[in-house]
Amino acid sequence: MIGRVLSVMSFNLRYASTAEPNSWAARRPAMAQLLLTELPAVLGTQEGLYGQLLDIAHDLPDHYDWIGLGRAGGSHDEFTAIFFDTLRVQPLEFDHHWLSATPNVVGSASWGNRVIRMVTWIRFADRATGTQFVVVNTHFDHESENSRVRSAEYVRDLVSGLTLPVVLTGDFNAAAGASPAYSILTSGLADSWLAGRQATPAYGTFHGYGPLVPNGPRIDWILTRGVTVESAAINTYRRDGQYPSDHLPVQALLRF
Repeated sequence: MIGRVLSVMSFNLRYASTAEPNSWAARRPAMAQLLLTELPAVLGTQEGLYGQLLDIAHDLPDHYDWIGLGRAGGSHDEFTAIFFDTLRVQPLEFDHHWLSATPNVVGSASWGNRVIRMVTWIRFADRATGTQFVVVNTHFDHESENSRVRSAEYVRDLVSGLTLPVVLTGDFNAAAGASPAYSILTSGLADSWLAGRQATPAYGTFHGYGPLVPNGPRIDWILTRGVTVESAAINTYRRDGQYPSDHLPVQALLRF
């Protein structure tokens, strides 16, 4: 990324539901406008369902693509899909693992989480320079602390085995600076929110369609290794009062 920054976003999409007033049909126009405004080069998503991801792919420009797998296998259940701008980056390798004692067993869960959890990663090359880096995207459990700790240890070990620069995106369901999962992961990775210029005010990243909480818990993070963070942001975009999701997307401008 010589002389150029890479825009990265992490966004829990809130799975597509028909429940009003925040159904996917109501939220999709806001989601589309947000993504078309920001156009991140790499977008790590959480909770997306297959049809929902197809909608997002349709709403993005044609030069975007995505890689993901349903956590129950195939197109089933939620994804930790990664979208990317094919004009900027080229995927070279990817894989999916389950956050369990048997990470290569599709749909496995064994650390106290009742919900299947997983991680998706892609090794990219920058098309302009050939510089390579790995994006890891995940979604930790919302109920089990043991699952979050074990998941953090698994992701830490996965990342430690990589020699390239790393960008870790995710909804970690754990507060930055105040949770074991955060401590485990930031023992080897830098929190982009703290490492660069903060381009926006701080807010809790889960709002549940309610009022935003200034300086509230950040449970959605972008962590990096081998990367210079130019700036970081928490995006509060709404369209006609409608939030795209019950989470706020977090963003970072990175230089390798």
